[in-house]
Amino acid sequence: MTDKSNERIKQAFQNKDWPEIKSSNSWNIFKVMAEFVDGYDTLAKIGPCVSVFGSARTKPGTKYYKMAVDIGKKLAAAGLGVITGGGPGIMEAGNKGASQEKGASVGLNIELPFEQNNNPYIDPDKSIDFHFFFVRKVMFMKYAQGFIVLPGGFGTLDELFEALTLIQTKKAAGFPIILVGSDFWTGMIDWIKTTMLEQEGNISPDDLHLFKVVDTADEAVNEIFDFYSKYSMSLNF
Repeated sequence: MTDKSNERIKQAFQNKDWPEIKSSNSWNIFKVMAEFVDGYDTLAKIGPCVSVFGSARTKPGTKYYKMAVDIGKKLAAAGLGVITGGGPGIMEAGNKGASQEKGASVGLNIELPFEQNNNPYIDPDKSIDFHFFFVRKVMFMKYAQGFIVLPGGFGTLDELFEALTLIQTKKAAGFPIILVGSDFWTGMIDWIKTTMLEQEGNISPDDLHLFKVVDTADEAVNEIFDFYSKYSMSLNF
């Protein structure tokens, strides 16, 4: 840990006894409830959307930034809103594409000490700020018709594996999970196949069918519609 991290931990517990800490935890319950209510109330009014994920560090003008803009445009042109984490990079690009096509552009922002700031392409009435990651993740899942996941870091993987886990365990209905960029994802998928599946037996062969890998914006968006067409399902709004 850095000295700054250690100092923040010390400050959090400084001059607090155990009853005070427990009382603080109790009050956090109301903060959690408020975030759920705000999220449900706002997102329930928007209509069908797709959640788009990827790195906050992806720069404008780069390959995947341009692809995320294109994905946002294509989704909006088809009548679907775009939900992102509301920050820069891939998130900004997805919102930008949706905004340019006059579609619903949603930002689920998270309070962070670095990186995260609201991008300018979110609809003003569709920007929600969260303090708790787990509440934010519920919103990504509950109101999405599918996930489109571009290259990213720990946060992107967190959202991806949250969705895979919930669908695998049947805690959530199956929906399309599309990974964009075979060059980026191949190493991870090979490890999942050879180590998790074949070597350790930690997943089932069918689990490899929970996601698709594509390389273009057209393929990513078409996978969403092919999924619902194949299973004769309608969008859940």
